[in-house]
Amino acid sequence: MDTNGIEQMLSVLRSTAAQASGKPAEASAGDAGVPDFANVLKSSIDKVNQTQQSANQMAEKLAAGDSSQNLHEVMIALQTASVSFQEMVQVRNRLVSAYQDVMNMQV
Repeated sequence: MDTNGIEQMLSVLRSTAAQASGKPAEASAGDAGVPDFANVLKSSIDKVNQTQQSANQMAEKLAAGDSSQNLHEVMIALQTASVSFQEMVQVRNRLVSAYQDVMNMQV
């Protein structure tokens, strides 16, 4: 799991929370080099997609009889792709839940 992306996402969320609470601009000035939340999310989704495509290519080569592919490496790649997809689904579920909570707030 890439913790760098998670740390970036947390800093973006902290910065947004500081802006929403009305704190002065200098409180979030240290986050000037932080990438946009949408970019972090898109890069994470792209990484999951790349992992799945790589695992599928390895499995296809093994099924075609390519002797350079080891069964255990293919199984590890497939399992890694599965776990990363499940992680992405859980992040999506949390984001949808947070969005619904915000939309249900009374102003």
